[in-house]
Amino acid sequence: MSLLPLSIPSPPIAWQIPITIPIGQWLHGILPFIPANQVIAIHTYALCILLGIILATIWVNQRLKARGAEPGIVLDVIIWAVPLGLVGARFYHVFTHPGDYFYAGADPWNIAAAGNVWAIWDGGNALFGSLIGGAVGAVIGCRIAGLRFWTFADALAPAMLLAQALGRFGNYFNHELFGQPTNLPWGLEIESTNGAFPVGLPAGTLFHPTFLYEMLWNAVGILILLALERKHSLVRRAILGLSVPVPLGGPIRLQWGKVWALYMIWYGIGRAWFESIRVDPSEIFFGLRTNVWGAIFTIIGGIILFAVQARRHPGIEPSPYRPGREWNPDGAVDSGETYSDTDEPGDDAAAHDKQALDKSATENLATSGAGTKP
Repeated sequence: MSLLPLSIPSPPIAWQIPITIPIGQWLHGILPFIPANQVIAIHTYALCILLGIILATIWVNQRLKARGAEPGIVLDVIIWAVPLGLVGARFYHVFTHPGDYFYAGADPWNIAAAGNVWAIWDGGNALFGSLIGGAVGAVIGCRIAGLRFWTFADALAPAMLLAQALGRFGNYFNHELFGQPTNLPWGLEIESTNGAFPVGLPAGTLFHPTFLYEMLWNAVGILILLALERKHSLVRRAILGLSVPVPLGGPIRLQWGKVWALYMIWYGIGRAWFESIRVDPSEIFFGLRTNVWGAIFTIIGGIILFAVQARRHPGIEPSPYRPGREWNPDGAVDSGETYSDTDEPGDDAAAHDKQALDKSATENLATSGAGTKP
């Protein structure tokens, strides 16, 4: 009897919204314009994205600290990158799926209507759009914080793969973005009542779990980026009584955006494949889905970026900060130069004069008694 599963079941639909907050019951009496039955639905998909953002932020912070950046400086960047990334993700999705929002009789601008352009929960977001919008936000945040953009990008590269993997787990709960039919033992079960279930296929058809493929691809990508980022040497370690060669991490060898370039190449290759086997509707240009084209451009962009930066910057970054914006870990403020609420404009001068008088008096006493005997 085989112990291998014959399919991957989709989670119950009820798990898509694990938390509901009845704000109408609490606020209707105070704010009558809020309906008494109004609730805020917390989607599992949103929780997966939020968890990815939190873990990625923590990891980027640690990687920047290891490069000598100020602890917590990542917050100065993501406060711009995350909101603009969400805007870019939604804009790109609507732009590449216009038929879902702009058609005869549609009301795409009405927030209460189904299929409106503002509802990020209705139709989802696009990763390539989030990269564009997030990059714009990161440039702004790095400029304000004085951080080198490519330093931040390199620190983000493996963390981005982690965040994307967790985001794809949300697609599993949503029963969406699955691939073509398959007879493989890890085929994904999708209910035939699902709006994305291909017409003409019998109930019980299994599909490629593209969410799982991308999660595994990203996990492998993290290991590859971390390995390529540093110079490694093999040392022998005793493991279970055996002498086994183990890679020992060395100094950083890839900076100036080269790790980010490798991320673009790795993710683009995987995404081009995943997109080519998906069955959800998409605009087609020259025989390819829009996201396949997006993946191809991402790969090309990564190759160009790596080649250009390798030529321009063969060495190591002198600092994670832009010239003139370096952070002093010992503290930029001398405690003796602080200014409290009780300080008055003459206090420093008066204290200085008093210290000078005391010193002069002490010296006079010492001089006057220098030639006398007890």
